[in-house]
Amino acid sequence: METLGVTATPYMTLLALSVVLLVFHVLLQGTLSTRELGREWNAGPRDEGLAPRDKFAGRAARASKNFQETYPAFVGLLLGVAFAGDAPGWGLIGGWIWLVSRVVYIPLYMGGVPYIRSLVWTVSLIGLLAMTIALFR
Repeated sequence: METLGVTATPYMTLLALSVVLLVFHVLLQGTLSTRELGREWNAGPRDEGLAPRDKFAGRAARASKNFQETYPAFVGLLLGVAFAGDAPGWGLIGGWIWLVSRVVYIPLYMGGVPYIRSLVWTVSLIGLLAMTIALFR
């Protein structure tokens, strides 16, 4: 089991960084929504069903939702390649591709940049594909 700990270290670093990115998404969305709707809304139960109308708060919410759609697959694949072994390193490379793409995606989405944003999203899926392929090697 010691060998697993040594070989899993870069994967666990990548996993930890992905959690930082998740928290960033949550904080960005929450900060922009609270700026518009107020602290009482944020602290309350939000029973009114209010949603922010500000375009940046909306973009932050949609970018966060988009991130959350692929995040479970990333975590599962990353843990899979860490435990199964990733001799050629495609799983780790794919993980970094996914993470960097997801970081680049945020300012593109917040800036309302079309097409390039979709291209970056596609690159993140290529990262997941590389991780999936690594599981079958």
